[in-house]
Amino acid sequence: MGQNRIEKIVQKYAVDLPDGKEVHAGDFVTVRPKHVMTHDNSSAVILKYRSIGAKHLFDSSQPVIPLDHDVQNESPENLAKYAGIQKFAEEEGIAFFPAKSGIGHQIMAEEGFVLPGTFVVGSDSHSNLYGALGAVGTPVVRTDAAAIWATGQTWWQIPPVVKVRLEGRLGPGVTGKDIIITLIGHFSQDEALNCAIEFEGDGVHHLSMDHRMAISNMTTEWGALVGHFPYDEVTREFLVARALRFRERGDRSPRLTDELIAACEEDVPMPDDDAFYAKEFVLDLTSLVPHVAGPNSVKMITPLTVIAEKRVAVQKAYLLSCVNSRLEDIAEAAQVLDGKKVAPGVEMYLAAASAEIEAKAKELGYWKTLTDAGARPLPPGCGPCIGLGVGTLEKGEVGISATNRNFKGRMGHADAEAYLASPAVVAASAAAGYITAPDLGESSSIKGTVTVNRAPASLPESISIREGFPIKLSGRLLLIPEDNLNTDGIYGKDYTYRDDMTPEEMGKVAFQNYDPDFQSVAEQGDIIVGGWNFGTGSSREQAATAIQHRGIQLVIAGSFSQTYKRNAFNNGFIVIECPDLVTDLRDRFADHEDLTISTGIEAVINFELSQIMADSKSYSFSPLSEVPQELVALGGFEAVLRGRLAK
Repeated sequence: MGQNRIEKIVQKYAVDLPDGKEVHAGDFVTVRPKHVMTHDNSSAVILKYRSIGAKHLFDSSQPVIPLDHDVQNESPENLAKYAGIQKFAEEEGIAFFPAKSGIGHQIMAEEGFVLPGTFVVGSDSHSNLYGALGAVGTPVVRTDAAAIWATGQTWWQIPPVVKVRLEGRLGPGVTGKDIIITLIGHFSQDEALNCAIEFEGDGVHHLSMDHRMAISNMTTEWGALVGHFPYDEVTREFLVARALRFRERGDRSPRLTDELIAACEEDVPMPDDDAFYAKEFVLDLTSLVPHVAGPNSVKMITPLTVIAEKRVAVQKAYLLSCVNSRLEDIAEAAQVLDGKKVAPGVEMYLAAASAEIEAKAKELGYWKTLTDAGARPLPPGCGPCIGLGVGTLEKGEVGISATNRNFKGRMGHADAEAYLASPAVVAASAAAGYITAPDLGESSSIKGTVTVNRAPASLPESISIREGFPIKLSGRLLLIPEDNLNTDGIYGKDYTYRDDMTPEEMGKVAFQNYDPDFQSVAEQGDIIVGGWNFGTGSSREQAATAIQHRGIQLVIAGSFSQTYKRNAFNNGFIVIECPDLVTDLRDRFADHEDLTISTGIEAVINFELSQIMADSKSYSFSPLSEVPQELVALGGFEAVLRGRLAK
């Protein structure tokens, strides 16, 4: 079986692979990313970096630190925090961008840290954006960032890879934001959850880089871990323009040159003819019209032709964030508001994705057009999008926003409502006082399909088991049939921020919010079988460790939240995906009303053969290779890192 683009890039950045090993989706690999971005959370990463005993950076050219989240906060505490991060960066020789330089993801793309065919990570969920430039961009947690600082590498499990074919050309008034809003809302049953996306099709080549960045950025909201576009002439033009920019400003050692661009073009990853894709989506761009998402849900979308008739009043409008505050976005909004005013009773907020974009928008007159119309400028960076600084939504207010998330309470008060839309829709709505668009378009039926492919059968193979990792485990199966069981259900918020909980106490409150009877049903040595997307929600690692402390040997599920899986293995706790076992058990116990079901089935898990024997039936799962085995055998990622640093 051949490799797709994402697998080929991972192959290039994987380290310590066995001779002849070709990586594919499902494989655990150790990777050495080209760069790792951290922002305001760098202070937490510094603490983690020091706690594992690191003294020096493995490679000072890997980390990039742009401060972007709380840039409006000029309290002594925040300024001291920023100063501490800057001091660390200067001492270690890390590329550093102070507050108000711009949003980290834009800085990464703008400043030449992201190149086609590279593997680039960020300690932020919207690191998917780097895929717009043909990279594999994906988020990591803070422990991973500290590990990369200290050792140059971390671990990753290659997600299922899906193909999204964009066909045709967008009509007037329809943007990249409408493409991703449509994908999220039309395919709203978690079809892309925890997958890596490869975009392709003739429609791709008509999309500007700004549109691609908006789409890649919001693949996060679709549940994906990567949003990868192919390298083409649009990518090349962006890179050439950046290289010219570096020459014009006199960079002594530019990160991007014409020679480097030429070298990238010689090594563009292309999928093999027999590459496997878990799913294939097709979206006809000619069928799209402008849409909004919301209120308070990214998945609930409405055509502008429908919502404009309802004249939904807005009190705030936002043109900012890492998804839609680039030059094309600002120009688009300026064109709509040229000669107009923001409606009485509406506050409009404006922030560019970077200081460079703001300067260019001012040079071209777009900024003045918007501020003359009544838009209130904010510094380049994050802000109301994440509920920080001035301009957040107050109780009872409705906002229309060119941002990427509108979860309840995220942009301000929990009793406010937020809608997402393109910059033109935001501008038109600000002027009208209600949600509308400069061109509503005609009613149209979205034409999109998805095909699920069955992976080709592979012969079972025996894998080596390292010392300290079990060859076999056996235990009673406890079925928790719930899909999307979130981390609060597993380990409640009442305990998350308590540092005085002993391991035994943590184990005794596991699943308390999901099933108060769990503790009386579970026994030492049990094996939990969960549903799909197990461990979704917040990143609290106690949702993994509490189960471990309760004496549960491991969790089997149809699928896991990627963050939950990382937290489990990072703490030396085994989790494996076995959809066929989950399906069989849920069918068999469909009539049971208990939230936690004692199946009475004794299972034997053979890690050498990657096989589960349960009730005289055999089930296969993806092999746990050397990477997860080491994490479990040594007691977690921090122990692994300390061992490496000691050597």
